[in-house]
Amino acid sequence: MTTAPIARIALVGDRSPHVKSHTRVPLLLDSLASRDGLVLDAYWIPTGEAEAEAAAGTLARFDAVWVLPGSPYASEAGALAAIRTAREARIPFLGTCGGFQHALLEYARNVCGLAGAAHAENDPGAADPLIAPLACSLVGHEGLVRCEPGSLAEAALGAERSVERYHCSYGPAPAHLPVLAARGLRLSGRDEDGQVRIAELPGHPFFLATLFQPELHGDGSRPHPIVRALASAAVARASGLAGSGPATR
Repeated sequence: MTTAPIARIALVGDRSPHVKSHTRVPLLLDSLASRDGLVLDAYWIPTGEAEAEAAAGTLARFDAVWVLPGSPYASEAGALAAIRTAREARIPFLGTCGGFQHALLEYARNVCGLAGAAHAENDPGAADPLIAPLACSLVGHEGLVRCEPGSLAEAALGAERSVERYHCSYGPAPAHLPVLAARGLRLSGRDEDGQVRIAELPGHPFFLATLFQPELHGDGSRPHPIVRALASAAVARASGLAGSGPATR
């Protein structure tokens, strides 16, 4: 019997017992191993250490990077460095909530050349932030998300639409999104009002970011399909099979 390799995943975020998504992670890892045979060896990396880890090349040795919720992060630079490493080194990446926001910020600065792109939570004085306060807070909100046909998001979900849970007060300012799309970022999922809630990077083995929090799905005993897809991509990388595609339901 062939046993899938253990994949190493970097969990980037400022771990706190008060952040529900953080407390869900151990349960999700156990469930992925027992239900799906996807074993992840997880290392928490605080954002304050992530920049140095990226510079030293140690982040590039992981099979996946997950930038978790919990913003404002202790180090915006650390979160951005982790995302850039995953993007450039083609490491499977998932960014949820704050991770989604910072994935867009990293892309705007380092791919689109928008050096002044700002996150209003980190820079309240920014005149025209890329990540701005939402007109209506999504803290505790559930809503329908529709994925573009043929997208990684649709493949990971195994469906064109899904009802998802949020816990955030910031999101992308629509006026800035065409620049990101023109430079290759696919804005692949939107809510019922047409607001972008999922982004992905075509050509990358697995690069997905969601404003919603898939880690809050259910009671944690059955991982959300997106979490399972990230785990599958990590194990594929550990097996030398990067690009084999996400697992579906």
